[in-house]
Amino acid sequence: MSADITIRPVVAADEADWRRLWTDYLAFYETALDQAVLRSTFARLVGEEPYDPCGLLALIDGVPVGLVHYLFHRHCWRRENVCYLQDLFVAAGIRGSGIGRRLIEAVYAAADAGGCPSVYWVTQETNYQGRMLYDRIGTKTPFIKYQR
Repeated sequence: MSADITIRPVVAADEADWRRLWTDYLAFYETALDQAVLRSTFARLVGEEPYDPCGLLALIDGVPVGLVHYLFHRHCWRRENVCYLQDLFVAAGIRGSGIGRRLIEAVYAAADAGGCPSVYWVTQETNYQGRMLYDRIGTKTPFIKYQR
């Protein structure tokens, strides 16, 4: 890809672009969230609390085309914190172009800088295109997710 690609933190001025991408991400997973949740999530992404989630945007020629959210948390099996990559999204027209990999690698770099030796994430079994990337950049574990 010959375009100028930038990966950078989400800032307050990004709210409209972030909402556009976030809404498309939620639609990909066939869900929607209350506007209060969207406002709260964005406020946390640009917040200063130590355990607020972090957000990065991928831009091509200055236009946001992807996002990733991640957070650091304590772990009972490690002394160090671990990093949970919670959300990853790349706009439909450019999937497969390496943007997803660059976003994951940016999370890896943030985890390394934060002293977190482990980065993990979950995805839907039917996310075949995403899983092709994840199989190359991570290790599939045997764990199954449950939730209340």
